[in-house]
Amino acid sequence: MFAQVMDWLPRYEFDKCVGRYRGNHYVKSLTCYKQFLMMAFAQLTYRESLRDIETCLRAVGTKLYHAGMYSHGSKSTLADANEKRDWRIFADFAHILIEQAAVLYADDDFGVELKQAAYALDSTTIDLCLSLFPWAKFRRHKAAVKLHTLLNLHGSIPTLVIITSGKVHDVNILDELPIEAGAFYIMDRGYLDFARLHRIHGHGAFFVTRTKNNTRFHRRYSHSVKKSLGIRFDQTIILEGFYSHRGYPDTLRRIGYTDPTTGKKLVFLTNNFSEPALTIALLYKSRWQVELFFKWIKQHLRIKAFYGTSENAVKTQVWIAISVYVLVAIIRKRLRLQISLYTILQILSISLFENMPILQAFAQHQQQIEDPQSPNQLYLQGFLTGQ
Repeated sequence: MFAQVMDWLPRYEFDKCVGRYRGNHYVKSLTCYKQFLMMAFAQLTYRESLRDIETCLRAVGTKLYHAGMYSHGSKSTLADANEKRDWRIFADFAHILIEQAAVLYADDDFGVELKQAAYALDSTTIDLCLSLFPWAKFRRHKAAVKLHTLLNLHGSIPTLVIITSGKVHDVNILDELPIEAGAFYIMDRGYLDFARLHRIHGHGAFFVTRTKNNTRFHRRYSHSVKKSLGIRFDQTIILEGFYSHRGYPDTLRRIGYTDPTTGKKLVFLTNNFSEPALTIALLYKSRWQVELFFKWIKQHLRIKAFYGTSENAVKTQVWIAISVYVLVAIIRKRLRLQISLYTILQILSISLFENMPILQAFAQHQQQIEDPQSPNQLYLQGFLTGQ
């Protein structure tokens, strides 16, 4: 099973990434590809430590050859590889997998009728021990790393991931954001910097964010709204504050919305004047998918506890975890599986070294999806099903 999963990896592209950073230079036994396989095994089976990885690989013995690893590596050799091999090898390879997944999920519906691409931007913080991770200083007695993620809402695929220390403020990531003309970028109030938002506007893209209570503006027009849909107002405004107006001199659209579920009143800012006000509100609501993504990967992948303490080892582990997530998403789409990523990972975690066709392992769960009347349905709907 493990070999069949790894057969979906574009090995030629991986070797190009290794060659770009001379990853296998002077390497005798544990190549970058074998390192990736061992770390992918750890992700798929939820291994706790390097010793845990070594012990489990030793236990399966001769099956390692058929899995493509040929022999188990020692924990010290793997630790050295994670410490010294350039993490950019795995970051570049993850982006190749992301591009493949983006094409496969481009037509997936995320609950909003929108022809353009839509991305949600947010970050999550992973707490660390300051004495073990001094390079990631966050507070006086605390360390942390941040995963700044741009999530493609079509399929919930991470398009961009930037790993920084906990001190880096979210708004600074807007400077590194590649802007796609015509796309929507949805973010919370932590990214409210009008000069940086104007850069998005200047590239022909759209943003949706929430405004702050102390934002000074002048209302130019008020448009008719359907209050039965929860829209309180739809205005065209110009910013009045000196620095705000200098950073964003053009007009903005200000939309008030009442959430029908919670009754909470929200106010959005956007530079898009063509989409209905309700669509803008629903776009912001869909931003919650990036929060679900963070929750999902923290629960089901090994990114909260690390096998090494250096910056290179941490980034290597995170990028391999993202690669595994995207690889499973690619397999799910190409095999036309209707089961969730959660179910796929749970099945793989106990059957990686079973000798069976990969489709056979998912057949029972797939049949339960196709036959919803089955009284013994055990399918757990997960993150990518949208339920």
